Amino acid sequence: MYKGIAGSEGIGIGKVVIIEEKEINIETKKIEDTDAELNRLQEGIEKFVEATNAMADRMDETVGKKDADILRGHIQMLQDPMIEEQISALIVAEKVSAEVAVDQVLEQTAEMFAQIPDELLQQRATDFRDIKTRMLKLLLGIEDIDISQVPKDTVLVAKDLTPSMTAGINPDNIAGIITELGGRTSHSAILARAMEIPAVLSIENVCSLVSNGDEVIVDGTSGEIILKPDEATIEEYKVKIDELRKEKELLVKYAGKPSVTKDGVKVELVCNIGKPEDAKKAVECDGEGIGLFRTEFLFMDRDSIPTEEEQFEAYKSVAEKMNGKPVIIRTLDIGGDKEIPYLGLDKEENPFLGFRAIRFCLQRDDIYKVQLRALLRASAFGKIKIMVPLVTCIEELRSVKALVKDIMKDLDSENIKYNKNIEIGVMMETPAACMIADLLAKEAAFFSIGTNDLTGYTMAVDRGNAKVAYLYSTYQPAVLRAIKKIIECGKKEGIMVGMCGEAAADAKLVPLLLAFGLDEFSVSATSVLKTRKIISECDVNECRELADKVMQCSTQEEVLALLDK
Repeated sequence: MYKGIAGSEGIGIGKVVIIEEKEINIETKKIEDTDAELNRLQEGIEKFVEATNAMADRMDETVGKKDADILRGHIQMLQDPMIEEQISALIVAEKVSAEVAVDQVLEQTAEMFAQIPDELLQQRATDFRDIKTRMLKLLLGIEDIDISQVPKDTVLVAKDLTPSMTAGINPDNIAGIITELGGRTSHSAILARAMEIPAVLSIENVCSLVSNGDEVIVDGTSGEIILKPDEATIEEYKVKIDELRKEKELLVKYAGKPSVTKDGVKVELVCNIGKPEDAKKAVECDGEGIGLFRTEFLFMDRDSIPTEEEQFEAYKSVAEKMNGKPVIIRTLDIGGDKEIPYLGLDKEENPFLGFRAIRFCLQRDDIYKVQLRALLRASAFGKIKIMVPLVTCIEELRSVKALVKDIMKDLDSENIKYNKNIEIGVMMETPAACMIADLLAKEAAFFSIGTNDLTGYTMAVDRGNAKVAYLYSTYQPAVLRAIKKIIECGKKEGIMVGMCGEAAADAKLVPLLLAFGLDEFSVSATSVLKTRKIISECDVNECRELADKVMQCSTQEEVLALLDK
């Protein structure tokens, strides 16, 4: 058995097909006719665009527009004037072939993104390397891999599955995916989840551990794979697959039902989204609103700040899709660890403790006011609420409220409609916010607990550091006490308290969160019905008895032992 990262839930049993890249050999001889080489480059780009559009069109049908747009984004990345100019300039100045220039410029660009200490931006490195490889194949006449032809019950094994590789996947034929690289936010994981294919990522040297035709079990829920399992193990996992299938079928009965406990306590079950298009999935999966719209994604993968009109249309579209249901929109959480080249942010020694989120926004109110104005305008079209990230002191919340008040005056003078009673809340994700939760609750309209950062900051741990990753756990007594205190302070002042971190969908933690009095659970769209089922099976009085015992625990192990019971 080998342990990796659980990238996409489910269990698959099948035979290995190793996806190997054909070796690319590039000659480095000098070129005399640079004009001819520039023409070769343009022909290669035209072929790339044509092939990519064709793959994206196929993905529109098999996976959906959102994931097909990942590939369409590759066209924009390659045709970026700066990238094309650098490649052409290298051909002319150094008299090198188109493939040498493509290799050097795109690899340098990929390396630049790979150095950024943020998983989402590091993914751009994978994108640029995918573009580079495909361009080199086109220029050298190497045929690409065709995954669409693999037989039924195939487990794909690769160093990394790029978007172009996965474009041809027929989900009916793929039992699982295993890679050597990638994390939960990598395209491999995103696409696997979209196609509901079990996936385990980041298993070191897995391509060397298996051979084509080997039988393998992929457990995308636990993040484990079993190579060459015996018959007894296969039968055991077939039973588990059948149980998962039955469980999924049973979840359908929770669609359209209220999110209410066994003893009648009603809560809100809403969704986390990153792009306006994600709101459609939230509606399809029966989400009761949006608990977190991460607006920073509107600012990424482009070379300039989105205009007020672009932002307004994005926020308005989500509000309209949710048709009167609450939509909590987090203002720009960027800076430090999430670099955007065109913002010109300085490199920092410790970006997680640096110039990011609300700290950046309040100092760059030229950017922030545009976003707040767009949000206010969009509030006329639905139940939009504004959430402020990374708050550590009361002055930050007051400053945002003052900016909003000023913008409201401007909108009034222009006769532009907006919700005059728009709620402004705080994302509770720092120990400082926890310590002054009683003060914040007097001035915030709501709280939403971001357990991902709250866990990291409370435990003083970098979750990307393998040596201390064992400390990164919401089950730690310190983190549970922080969550409990935040909820208690919010409830005392009569404001709504939600949770938008990963813990909101954790089956073991749901009973505790209900006992603490959490009002709103914000989860991924695909987790809505599963979480509703868990909530419906809970009795709050019993949950409180459990919580009393858990809060007496001294260690994470003791907490888990109680929750596992």
